Amino acid sequence: MGDLLAAPAEAAGGLAVYGARAVDASASASTRRALVDAGVPGRLVAKDPTLWGPDAAAGAAGRLGWLDCHRRGRELLPQLAELTAELADLDHVVLAGMGGSSLAPQVITRTTGRELTVLDTTDPGQVRATLADRLARTVVVLASKSGTTVETDCHRRAYWQAFLDSGMTEAEAGRHFVVVTDPGSPLEAVAAELGAITVLGDPEVGGRYSALTAYGLVPCALAGVAVADLLDQAEEFAATLESTEANPALALGAALAAAATTGRDKVVLVGDGTGVEGLGDWVEQLLAESTGKDGLGLLPVVVESPDSPGLTGPDLLTVSYGGALAPGDLPAPGRTPDVAVNGPLGAQFLAWEYATALAASVLGVDPFDQPDVAEAKEHTAAVLAQRPPASAPSATEGTIEVYAPPGSPADLAGALRHLLAGLGDDGYLAIAAYLDRHADADVARLRPLLAQLTPRPVTFGWGPRHLHSTGQFHKGGPRVGSFLQVTGTVDVDLPVPGKPYSFGELQAAQAAGDRRALAGRERPLLRLHLTDRSAGLAQLLDAVGSLRT
Repeated sequence: MGDLLAAPAEAAGGLAVYGARAVDASASASTRRALVDAGVPGRLVAKDPTLWGPDAAAGAAGRLGWLDCHRRGRELLPQLAELTAELADLDHVVLAGMGGSSLAPQVITRTTGRELTVLDTTDPGQVRATLADRLARTVVVLASKSGTTVETDCHRRAYWQAFLDSGMTEAEAGRHFVVVTDPGSPLEAVAAELGAITVLGDPEVGGRYSALTAYGLVPCALAGVAVADLLDQAEEFAATLESTEANPALALGAALAAAATTGRDKVVLVGDGTGVEGLGDWVEQLLAESTGKDGLGLLPVVVESPDSPGLTGPDLLTVSYGGALAPGDLPAPGRTPDVAVNGPLGAQFLAWEYATALAASVLGVDPFDQPDVAEAKEHTAAVLAQRPPASAPSATEGTIEVYAPPGSPADLAGALRHLLAGLGDDGYLAIAAYLDRHADADVARLRPLLAQLTPRPVTFGWGPRHLHSTGQFHKGGPRVGSFLQVTGTVDVDLPVPGKPYSFGELQAAQAAGDRRALAGRERPLLRLHLTDRSAGLAQLLDAVGSLRT
């Protein structure tokens, strides 16, 4: 980052953005100047819902509370202090939530060094292991804006049964739940039945913009995070958002929009090692769901480190993120990004939300809806209802069943080569693993391994979590994606109490629903099913490694 940091930064409100003006200047006309001339910074702070066009105005009018939710968040502080004191004996905090209900708390606790167990999976092995961990000392935060999230409902049912099976009374079990949901949701009524404490969310803030609302603050406060510090950081930064000069979020948003409109519509996200951990996963959802629609969008590509493969390319904008920088405390140089965003986490959240909303206004898309997310859910429900027979693999090699797409070689190596060869000059490869994020963690190595084999971007996501994140982009964004889905046999399943399906059956149906939604867009999808997960992963990694020879 040496050359980048030597350039003038746009710094204000505790946050600095490096390199953004150069990106804007690389376009034939300044996106930033156009935004300023149209009065967009002031209009956004004033919550003008017309910024994204007349069709989006009605919905946007009720979704702009994120601009000042850090102020309303202070009203929660006394309740959070009381809550943490009341539940002080429950020191194992489990957050059951998907997408925007879990990604920000995960970033906050990782960055502050606090323990938080995030349960955003339907993998029976991972769910079972979480249920077995310190059950008597566990408080489960059920977080869902809609109150109808199927994964969170299943987690609630599993924990309720586990508490009762451990000998707790219903009243005792109810004390182990805290519910965060929007007013009037079905989950609010369920919370009353459980006898659980309920903290209501802000209905004027969408899920992916909810980091500084109850959805971010409640689980983090229970985990021991000084959440008032996040609000202070956001408050300081908010004072910069109306400025047309010293406005880092404006600089970032203009750079994202300028890149997107000049052929650089893939945004590589990489931490620089200076104290902000995992922010890329949160930004990934924010960018993908906010911009990936109507055949447009910014594809986020989260990479492991500044030295990982896949950081550069003609249609990539590489953005690093980290804590505040000082002259004597610079990150390792690595590969120089195009843009660097450095500052405290509270400011980072607000800056990225603002920048994403600006970029969406330039692209002409509604940043507050997710029109294609429901499709995979509908397909999942249909699979559970119909229970279609399993299709035959195109080939079986060792512990891997290969389900090759039409026109592809049937064998494992041939199918992988065919998938990579079909990416073309503007495509990307998205890997989705419907596995156990802990026991099967090695599957994430596929992203850097495959990125070494192609100049095109390669992304990785855990299913079903990615359905609440990049899934919108996969279905609604530019139709240039190719997809690799990895599933695995469930050796020991886990029932979902009160439901006619198990966690393993739900996980398989979600993977099938995802495949159906992508098939409807006629994009290539290769499914690899591991009949023995441990052996299959080792075989798969060896097979990908051998493609380099």
